[in-house]
Amino acid sequence: MKMLRFLLFPFGILYGMITSIRNFFYDKEIFKSYQAPVPVIAIGNLSTGGTGKSPQTEYLIRLLSDKYRVAVLSRGYKRKSKGFVLADKNSNVEDLGDEPFQFFTKFKNILVAVDAHRKNGIQQLLQLETPPEVILLDDAYQHRKVKATAYILLTAYSDLYCDDFILPVGNLREAKVGAKRADFVIVTKCPANISEAEKENIRKKLLLKYN
Repeated sequence: MKMLRFLLFPFGILYGMITSIRNFFYDKEIFKSYQAPVPVIAIGNLSTGGTGKSPQTEYLIRLLSDKYRVAVLSRGYKRKSKGFVLADKNSNVEDLGDEPFQFFTKFKNILVAVDAHRKNGIQQLLQLETPPEVILLDDAYQHRKVKATAYILLTAYSDLYCDDFILPVGNLREAKVGAKRADFVIVTKCPANISEAEKENIRKKLLLKYN
């Protein structure tokens, strides 16, 4: 495995340069981002592995939907439909993809939509007769064509992004410095008996600062 990583390292450098340049252009507003007139919360991660995005999205739905009209907008991974699709009683998993369909079936008081082009998806939602007051963007940490109001970065306890490498050497979609865009960093899949000392050690490893 170490030898394979060594062989792939030059490709990791190239991939990291490409993603860093892209982020630099967005940071300096050379590439423009769309900002919606309502709060948008982006949920995602730096890695390609599962970090618990769906449970986090469901937690936010439960937290917000009693007070606000909430919409969840996802890419709709592996769906067979195209373009913008707003879930309704006739929708199925092939129209929406697994996770959006799960949100739609579990929560009847929210809007669920899919669109690979998040800007268009947001604009379509805002044109509804009763538009959402808060939009949750599922798996959208790297989707910088939209500027979210807040970014939630997830990282799994057993696979912290600070211990990983950029693709294809490791599983990171972008360099670790991308974590600086996050307003909140949540460590997921922690053991129930995690100690305060271990929590503090993780905070230090992730270079998290207290407010």
